Amino acid sequence: MFIHHVYFWLKPDLGSAEIQKFEETVKTLPGISHVKIGDVGKPASTDRPVIDRSYSYSLLLAFESMEKHDQYQVDPTHLKFVETCSTFWDKVLIYDSETI
Repeated sequence: MFIHHVYFWLKPDLGSAEIQKFEETVKTLPGISHVKIGDVGKPASTDRPVIDRSYSYSLLLAFESMEKHDQYQVDPTHLKFVETCSTFWDKVLIYDSETI
């Protein structure tokens, strides 16, 4: 299993139309055929010192293999998301992991 977890910090001055466009477009990513499991979320209301709630949205995608992940990276839906939404964020952090 290959896990791809992406955290987005959206620009604070985005309008509601831009936020809606980001949400609509990021929600298309879990539906890409190479993705086994996918989820889009916002920070939960949990509040403990070890929890970072500073991000705007998270994207969690699970793939059967790194090869499936690599295919996802060049999928037209993913490329369209980056093209459409990359101007909406200030920061992106990605954590990839593989099952041990």
